[in-house]
Amino acid sequence: MTINSDMHQERAMRTSQIQRDVFTHLIAELKKAGVTAEQLLHQSQLREQTASNSDQTLTPGNNPLITLETAVTLAGDPTLALRLGQQIGIESYGTFGFALLSCATLRESIELLLRYGRVFFNPGWLSQDHDKGLLLRLDLNRGTPAQQQIVAELCFSQLASIGNSLFRRHLEGAQISFSYAKPAHASNYKMILGAEVTFDSEHSELFLPMHVLETAVKTANISDHVVFHQQCEEMLLGLGRVGKTTTDVRQLLIQSAGDFLTIEQIAERLHFSQRTLRRRLKAESTNFRSTLDEIRDLLAKEYLAKTELTIAEIAHLLEYSETVNFRRAFVRWNGITPNNYRQHPQAKNG
Repeated sequence: MTINSDMHQERAMRTSQIQRDVFTHLIAELKKAGVTAEQLLHQSQLREQTASNSDQTLTPGNNPLITLETAVTLAGDPTLALRLGQQIGIESYGTFGFALLSCATLRESIELLLRYGRVFFNPGWLSQDHDKGLLLRLDLNRGTPAQQQIVAELCFSQLASIGNSLFRRHLEGAQISFSYAKPAHASNYKMILGAEVTFDSEHSELFLPMHVLETAVKTANISDHVVFHQQCEEMLLGLGRVGKTTTDVRQLLIQSAGDFLTIEQIAERLHFSQRTLRRRLKAESTNFRSTLDEIRDLLAKEYLAKTELTIAEIAHLLEYSETVNFRRAFVRWNGITPNNYRQHPQAKNG
């Protein structure tokens, strides 16, 4: 698959924390089995070289599929991927993890996964409506059958771990199907994944019955969700705007919502002088004040449309010392008052 190198680098930055945590826990598990990180690296490189020689579509480099397969072989433990997925905490997903924790229901968390999954997950997930519920399918088409099995075990185990963080219990009626034959260690699946499991299916997927989709997330927080959801949206949009200073500034501002960073602090985070930052923003036909106003306007409309926060509370979250100043700014941005926007959000001008 051909992919723009800059976009690949951007995506790698988003997933680096997850990858680091997976690798850290993987090395810890191998250490228990008497396998060193050096042995894993050496054997992975040998396998990768063999694969590259036999398949001209492969490019030499760090191949996570081969690394995982090598780790399972060296550890002599076929349950390694299943156990590894349980050790990846929701905090490893950063902004996306916090967004999931702030969702109201299982349905909302799945919508979040489907929209932003490609920013944080590889492979990703697809959904399909079912007459009795919803199917969540692993979109996996790379690697050998053995590698795909290991990745499926890891991904579904991670999904189960996320579910435990959100609901703190197993979901009644959930069923998982795998596209490969029943393995010798199949008895470990139900215990680790917390669901009924079948094999030899057409796809590897999770079935969720209709009645569990409205299950409440234990850590739901609507005002936090607005901010974290918007951070995810900025990351998704950023995939198509790689390298733009404005994108970096917008993301930092959203991440600091409630206590917005100053231009001095943002310049420091981006390793620029203030002068350089101002010059780069100007080259992109904007400036810091305009960018901050855009983020305030964006968050204001999200709060108005999706929460029951008062106008005064929204003004406070956006760091306006007086509610009247927020009202004036909102009218300047949108041509209508905050109250009118809340009643008719589609009436926004522009």
